[in-house]
Formats: sequence, C-alpha cells, structure tokens
Amino acid sequence: MIEVMAQRNVPIKTLLILGGSGDLSGRLLLPGVGGLLTAHPDKHLRLIGSGADEWDDAKWRQRVTDSFASVGARGPRVDTVIHETRYRQANVTDAGDWPELLTMCEAPVAIFFALPPPVTAKACEALTQVPLPAHTRLVLEKPFGTNEETAAELNDLLTRLVPEDHVHRVDHFLGKSTVLNLLGLRFANRMLEPVLTAEHVEKVDVIFDENLALEGRAGYYDGAGALVDMVQSHLLQVLSILAMEPPSALSAADLRDHKAGVLRATHLWKNDPVHFSRRARYTAGRLGDRDVPNYVDEKGINPANMTETLAEVVLAVDTWRWAGVPFRIRTGKAIGSPRKEAIITFKQAPRLPHGFAGGEQPNRIVIGFGPDTMSIALNVNGPGDPLHIDQTTLSSEFGPGEMPAYGEVLLGVLDADPTLSVRGDTAEDCWRIVQPVLDAWRADRVPLQEYPAGSAGPEGWPL
Repeated sequence: MIEVMAQRNVPIKTLLILGGSGDLSGRLLLPGVGGLLTAHPDKHLRLIGSGADEWDDAKWRQRVTDSFASVGARGPRVDTVIHETRYRQANVTDAGDWPELLTMCEAPVAIFFALPPPVTAKACEALTQVPLPAHTRLVLEKPFGTNEETAAELNDLLTRLVPEDHVHRVDHFLGKSTVLNLLGLRFANRMLEPVLTAEHVEKVDVIFDENLALEGRAGYYDGAGALVDMVQSHLLQVLSILAMEPPSALSAADLRDHKAGVLRATHLWKNDPVHFSRRARYTAGRLGDRDVPNYVDEKGINPANMTETLAEVVLAVDTWRWAGVPFRIRTGKAIGSPRKEAIITFKQAPRLPHGFAGGEQPNRIVIGFGPDTMSIALNVNGPGDPLHIDQTTLSSEFGPGEMPAYGEVLLGVLDADPTLSVRGDTAEDCWRIVQPVLDAWRADRVPLQEYPAGSAGPEGWPL
C-alpha cells in the first residue's frame, strides 16, 4: 500500500494549459505560475499552452512573459520556463488532436481546463478515447456542472479518466494562506472556539461585494449570474471552513471530510426560497471616476436571461454546533462601497448590572478577505463616563501568502496535494444547496430588483 501511495503522489513535470489564449490564462493563471516559480525556484516545470486561436510559439511566449512580469516574477527558473514554453493550436473536443498535444508533455502532466464548463465536459469525453500518461492530473475551473445531476455526470466522467484524488476542482478564492488563517483563528484560540456555537452566536454573514462591474465577462457571466458565480462555489467554501468542526490534522483527507460534513448539513433557511433569497441587477450609475452602463446594455448581454448581479440567500447549518443560527450569504457587482468579509455577530449579554448605560451593540468578529484581516468588537467602559459602555475594536492583519492565490492552488497541483481542491461529493452538494433558489428564480417567484451601479444595492436590503 505504501508503494502504491508513493506512486500516486508523483510530482507534476508538465503543466498543459487548455484555453491558453483566453482571458483567464492571461489575467490569473499565468501570473499564478510566475509567482509560484519565483517563490519555489526548485520547481522544474515545463509549460505548454493550447487554444483555438492561431498563435505561434513566439506570440504565446510573449503572453507568458507579460503575465509573469505583471507579478514581478524573476529568476533563472522563470527565464528557463519562458525560453522553453511552447504553444499548439488544437480543438480539444476532438480526440484526434490530443495525441500531438500529449507528446509535447513530459509525464506526469497536469491538464488545466481554462475553458467554459460545456467545452471542458466535451474535452473530457474526447480524452476517454486517448491513453493518458501515468499520474495525469486534471484541473478544472468552477462551476462544476450546471446542476446537481450534471455535476454527478461530470464526476463520473472524470473518475473514468483518473482517480478522484487526481482531480483538482480548483477554487482560487480559498488559497492556502486564507484557509490556514481561518483555521488558526478558530482553533488556536481557546477564548474564541468554545463560544462559536448556537448558544452564543446570533448570526453569521458572509459578504463579497465588489466595485467591479461586468468587465468584459459577458460570455460567461450572463449565463451564470451572481448566485452560481460566487455563492454556489466560493462562498459556500468559506461557510464550510467557518462552520467546520476541529480537524485532527491539516491533511487533505481531514479537511475535505470536515468541509463535506458541514455542506451535507446545509440547506436553505426553512426551505423557503421565496422569503429567504433575494436577487437584483445593476442599472446605469457611477463607480468611482467612471460611468457604468445599465447591465442589460453591456456588450454580449441578453436581457431575456434575467441575470442577477446581486444575490443573497439565508442558509441553515443543521449541526449540533450551529442549529438555529442563520448564515446570510451575499455577493454583488458594481457596489459603491465594496465589502469582502465574514461577520460573526454574538447574542447580547443577558443583562447589564443596574447603573450601567449603553452596551446596545453586540460583540462581533469580522474577518476580512483580500487582504486578510481580523477585528473583534468589544464593549468596554467609556473613557469619559465609566458608567457608560462604549464599543472598541481590536484589529490585526494576517500574514500574506507568499504567492498569488492561483500560485497556491497550482502548488498543490504540482505537488499532487488535493487539500485545496473541491472533492466530487462536495461539488454536488453545493448544487443541491442552491437548486431550490435557482428553481424559484427561473419560475420568477422572486422578483428581480434593481439598484444603480455605485450604490449599496436596492433600498431596504440589509447591509
């Protein structure tokens, strides 16, 4: 058994990027590779790009060079990868184009599908007709499928190609540093962990509001919307770490098991999508120093899709620790004052001794994402009148990661470590959680509200 495990954990030698000429590769993936090579110059990596565009090696090499430069990547290993990288035009949904691509790769190879989900599924179908190099790993971007059924079908297809622990469903939102920061805060502080229960916590909010608008992503976003783009994937992963039980170790098996347990216990509050979900879409407005057009007037948008740019759901986590505590998940685009944080709000103290005044504000823990920060709001005696209770805030910054989030994700792939990847059953559960909301919205049972770009959202929504 030890021999088998040793063989299964062979480090990757080649990263093959499908969709190499696309936006995701240039904006996030290749800068992540550059950051990884700078932080880990010991990684001997061959980089191969492929796409539908008629690029040659020189044009691809320039894209790699520019992307690496955007994160200040440098060093002999970076120079070697740039010098040796190659590009091949291919239709990866055609099994006949795969042999040439794979012969360019030194095994073991990680195949990164930087492609739209439907194209990824067709490419995997084509791969079933092609012998894969030993220890191949498949790396997929979210969303994984379009609902619980298609996610299960995709999982079945993937495990026909490679073992489950060779599949990396990446979620760059939770890079290694963020995961460790959350776990360290929760489980290294005895004064905090015992009170993170339904007995003491009033509610939990996970908010990711951005001051970015569509930014040229109509082709993907108009078919997904805020709920699928952020809640179904990234923010449910945040919830799972905030609500998980203490793992025995920071191993892939322990962390993924504990996250899966939380998500299995999660469902819509009172199973009522009409009263416990909201959706809205931005209209014309102003973000900072620029005018933003109405969402439906953006290039590539089909107004008939009724795509939301702001989504909110209230969830229940029916575990011993959290039963009865509402978890509000919210994400929006074109918000004037962006917030990227998780807020744990505690119940009020049972009573204040007679003679004190104030103290109406509850204690809160606020965990910020990007940069990762933490603050605790406490009630203390005021400096002027010691009989009046005022609130003060203690704050700290977490240590930043040594690489971009995509670099951290890719390091796990290259080291054959699935800790940061989403397991197959978890991907299916995430769809199960949001499916009642998607069904209600498609049936128009929840109104699509509007808000001006640059505002905080529709009037009357809680902040």
